[in-house]
Amino acid sequence: MTILPCRGITENRSVLVTGGSGFIGSHLLFHLLDMGFRVRCFDRVKPPWLQSGIEFIEGDFTASQSLASALKGVDILIHLVSTTLPKTSHDDPQFDVISNLAGTIGLLNQAVQSRVKRLIFISSCAVYGRPAVNPVCESHPTNPLFSYGIVKLAIEKYLRMYYDLYGLESCVLRLSNLYGEHQRADTGQGAIAIFCDKALKGEPIEIWGSGAVVRDYLYVKDAVEAITSAVLSDESGVEINIGSGKGASLNEVIETIESLTGGKIERRHLPCRPFDVEEIRLDIAEAKRRLGWEPSTDLRKGMQKVIDWMKTGKKYMRFHS
Repeated sequence: MTILPCRGITENRSVLVTGGSGFIGSHLLFHLLDMGFRVRCFDRVKPPWLQSGIEFIEGDFTASQSLASALKGVDILIHLVSTTLPKTSHDDPQFDVISNLAGTIGLLNQAVQSRVKRLIFISSCAVYGRPAVNPVCESHPTNPLFSYGIVKLAIEKYLRMYYDLYGLESCVLRLSNLYGEHQRADTGQGAIAIFCDKALKGEPIEIWGSGAVVRDYLYVKDAVEAITSAVLSDESGVEINIGSGKGASLNEVIETIESLTGGKIERRHLPCRPFDVEEIRLDIAEAKRRLGWEPSTDLRKGMQKVIDWMKTGKKYMRFHS
């Protein structure tokens, strides 16, 4: 359970969330609002679940004019935008670089001009590539295997440069594999969302390889609390792992879904992909030390929440802090 800060700390501070219409944003915007921040969402399409109290500005984050309007009067910037998915980013690396890397540099330029005080960047454990050891701490070498992770890492480096040149304070959060309510199974991203959706429809599940690959799965509301902890902290110029600190294989995920739904799932195995990492678990000691944060939702409990939400048939639900 998160104890909300005194509203005197937050009520006069404005937060802009780029890409706020997406999966994380559908939880983060409301959490920030509950904490007393003045909240602004910047994205290409206004989400249907947006409520009064949250300002929406429509635009493309690669367009400087749109950004200038969105950043006016903003104290804190949370950068969620990613125009690519990890598994398909290598299909068109040039697009990934132009839209995400060059787009973010434009955002940083505008943030400096708008005198934004603090930036939280949502990076990824993909920056580590194939770990030499598990769990992976922040000092582990970074050797990403595909464009998504390469671009995330490049943005991290630019953030350090912008602090040195312009004093733009930033905190980088390297998130593990997120899951939770509002994650769309039809995007092809998020094993738990896809598997739960297939299971409830009685459809077979396709698995790349044997299903033995291990990932660190983090419930979205725990991730949101980590992000807001970073917003409230004074940590700057650091990269911090945000994950569960535990690992589960795809086979274990499927077995948990079978246990929760009471049904047997047909599995179809596909050839392994060259960029699939055998195992990655994050060391989250720095998150505990620097942010006072740790996850509170175990995998089984979080997956039950996802299944319950999917059974309601509702696309979006309002989750209070």
